[in-house]
Amino acid sequence: MQPELNNLNPETITYSKVKSFFKLTKFTLSALVVFSAIITFFTVAETFNWKQVFAICVGGFLITASANGFNQIIEKELDKLMNRTRLRPLPTGNLSNFEAYIFCGISGIIGTILLWVYTNPLSGIIGFLSIILYALVYTPLKRVTPFSVFVGAFPGALPTLIGAVAATNDFGHITFFAVLLFLIQFFWQFPHFWAIAWVSHDDYQRAGFFMLPSKGGRDKSSRSQILVYTMSLFPIALAPYFFSYTGWISATIVGSMGFVFLYQAYNLYKSGTIEDARKLMYGSFIYLPVVQIALMTRL
Repeated sequence: MQPELNNLNPETITYSKVKSFFKLTKFTLSALVVFSAIITFFTVAETFNWKQVFAICVGGFLITASANGFNQIIEKELDKLMNRTRLRPLPTGNLSNFEAYIFCGISGIIGTILLWVYTNPLSGIIGFLSIILYALVYTPLKRVTPFSVFVGAFPGALPTLIGAVAATNDFGHITFFAVLLFLIQFFWQFPHFWAIAWVSHDDYQRAGFFMLPSKGGRDKSSRSQILVYTMSLFPIALAPYFFSYTGWISATIVGSMGFVFLYQAYNLYKSGTIEDARKLMYGSFIYLPVVQIALMTRL
């Protein structure tokens, strides 16, 4: 329900708006995306300056916030149907569509410019492309087909590519190492998002979202695909070692994390319980940053 703004003093109104814009950015998610981009930057960069770091941190955050905001504008009415999203700023009326559009547009433009000017044009282009893919392709597909998660994995993994490309020359180029880092985050997203979708399946059904890989929902086909994609991630995450980008210490950490992650996916495959899906979900939050930090050390 929209607050009675006429009964509030200006300071309270301002605080409420700022808090709502903050929520619109999905700060924690945006911060994780920036972490992924900056870790990848330091993994690839041989030399760097703090303007580049600033551009990736601030520009990357603004681009991600823009994509998240546009997603919420498009799904405003659907968010009202789900317990996990009904208190977001747009469904509650704390922000209007116009306010959200202005905020997301300005954030996306500034973020793109920062990456373009202070890193290189290619990283700015990739950043802008991630907004388009996430908001205009992935978001509407969520109510059409489970294939939407595959589509959404591209903008979800592009931050690694932004970080890697930002570390290259003035015009930017994509190295094979950058592709490997992109693929690790790309394949990680499937067990990560499907674990979340398994836990929140009933909520997603209320909005008509197809987030699990099978239209049958929590069925054996979904369990099998979660396990297969987690198995696929294992050799991909070790590829930097096999191509001599990292050493055996990094490979040991990455391999150990892979075994734990795979074990959690196997448990979900066997049981199909929400409890095991939740363990896989929490495991995914630990897996990616640990693997990325291990790769950054190159030990």
